[in-house]
Amino acid sequence: MCMVRSHPFNVATIHDGEPFFMSFTHFSDLTPQHPDMDAVQADYDKYADAITNAQEPAAALEAIGQWDETRKRLGSWSSLVRLRYRQDTTNKTYKADNDLCDEVWPKMVALDNRIKQAVLDSPHRGAIADHFGEHVQDLWTCDVAAFDPSIQDDMVKTSKLNNEYTSLRAKARIEFQGETHTLAGLGKFSLDDDRQVRYEATKTTWDWFEENGDALDEIFDGLVKTRHKMAKALSNKDFVELGYRWMQRIDYGRKDVERFRKEVQTHLVPLTVELRRQQAQRLGLDEVMYWDEGIFDLGGAPKLGGDTPWLVKQARDVFKKLGPETDHFFSTMDDCGLLDLDAREGKASGGFCTAFPDKEVPFIFANFNGTHGDVRTFIHELGHAFQYWSSRKASISDYLWPTYESCEIHSMSLEFLTWPHMESFFGDDAERFRQTHLTFALLFIPYGVAVDHFQHMVYENPDASPADRHAMWKEIEELYTPARKYGDIKRLNEGALWQRQLHIYGAPFYYIDYTLAQTCALQFWSRSLTDPAGAMKDYTTLCKRGGDAPFQALARSAGLISPFDQGCLADVVDHAAKILQSA
Repeated sequence: MCMVRSHPFNVATIHDGEPFFMSFTHFSDLTPQHPDMDAVQADYDKYADAITNAQEPAAALEAIGQWDETRKRLGSWSSLVRLRYRQDTTNKTYKADNDLCDEVWPKMVALDNRIKQAVLDSPHRGAIADHFGEHVQDLWTCDVAAFDPSIQDDMVKTSKLNNEYTSLRAKARIEFQGETHTLAGLGKFSLDDDRQVRYEATKTTWDWFEENGDALDEIFDGLVKTRHKMAKALSNKDFVELGYRWMQRIDYGRKDVERFRKEVQTHLVPLTVELRRQQAQRLGLDEVMYWDEGIFDLGGAPKLGGDTPWLVKQARDVFKKLGPETDHFFSTMDDCGLLDLDAREGKASGGFCTAFPDKEVPFIFANFNGTHGDVRTFIHELGHAFQYWSSRKASISDYLWPTYESCEIHSMSLEFLTWPHMESFFGDDAERFRQTHLTFALLFIPYGVAVDHFQHMVYENPDASPADRHAMWKEIEELYTPARKYGDIKRLNEGALWQRQLHIYGAPFYYIDYTLAQTCALQFWSRSLTDPAGAMKDYTTLCKRGGDAPFQALARSAGLISPFDQGCLADVVDHAAKILQSA
């Protein structure tokens, strides 16, 4: 899964007055240089004054354009600094640069919001909306309501706490089968054909989480309390309210999400129980245990045909077959060094897509481990990257990415739209991969909803103890993943599975987005079975729109039914279940 948008830093000038980046031909050419904050302040004063004092709309639009170019330059700077730290968390220079980003970020948000407020207060607001569309002003209204200079220190604190979590996981060195592994590297054993190996690898992984449980609990406790403090400082009932503003949720709210959760409980949870029962039957087991969940038949996990360079070569061929736009896009990503895919010591966990907006290119970060999940992760992140590439010339940088749940439509849908080409990666195992992928998609939605529901419980009860939070997770699991069995793995039975989920620590409320998008992606999948060309055309058109509308409007523009519309989930789940039963 992924984080896709860079932090909202906006700055124009660096110490020596040179551009942030010199000419770009390859990722290795990029070198960050840090902003001169006095010059930043002067630039922002100039932009704000020009917007406030503009006699004609054209003058205000010119100042907004200058500000937007500034945002792109510093957006590239912050993306590079944060990416380099995640590429090597042991590098002291990278860490110092990342710490500077954490310190500067709240100041930049304050300056940014000054410009946004000036636009919202401008007598030319209507003309500005005519030029960019009203949606950008709706986004800015959210942003202005979600920040005040009084919370700057707490924003820095949450960044530092999240960096502690990132660093703690990145430093993990775990002995298994006579070798030392990172957490990401150990993950490949969870798909081993030998059930005993899967069990031992899973237990070894969660022994590490148990050994570091107090630290993980302490970091999260600090995050919860600090976020609640910020919410109250901004006159929110709780951090849930502030979190929705941070996520820029324009056309739906808490009640819509609650209704979607109930639909999942009604239409999907019973199916997942049945899917696990059928899985156990195929595997010849009394019941599927946690360490069996990734193996769907006696053939084991689908096998990749080669290593990472081979996978990239195959992907290049696939994207060429998809069309000239995707061919040019992937060739640029590969030729310009915009892919960092293999797991290694010191590298942060997870996968994401970021971008360098002044260079108009995205970048993919991953932790491949040689399993079939590498293909799904790669295509997922390429979906984000292709959307950014398609909308890289948007009229304003707020439209380069949509809000997160819309971002995930692009990533999850591409996973399904590339189904006809899975033989390129799996050969004779391609059909097994497709069945595994579809099953995983159905099983994922209840888990994703569980993560979101858990976060609501946590932030509605900010004074809960770590033990209380683990009890909350166990309660949530009974609602959404009742078929999950942990055997004798102590930490999991104590309700700690959520501690592996990066988003819970670093991107609060960025998880229901995956489930909403998966519902939309399944619609693209269903359509592609009978009209592959039409589905791909609608997909690429959606990518080109970027973020110029809120979630439901974007979905409907692509012929998709909103996940909040009655019957949407039931229909697509029923179709998927029938396909699996007929396989």
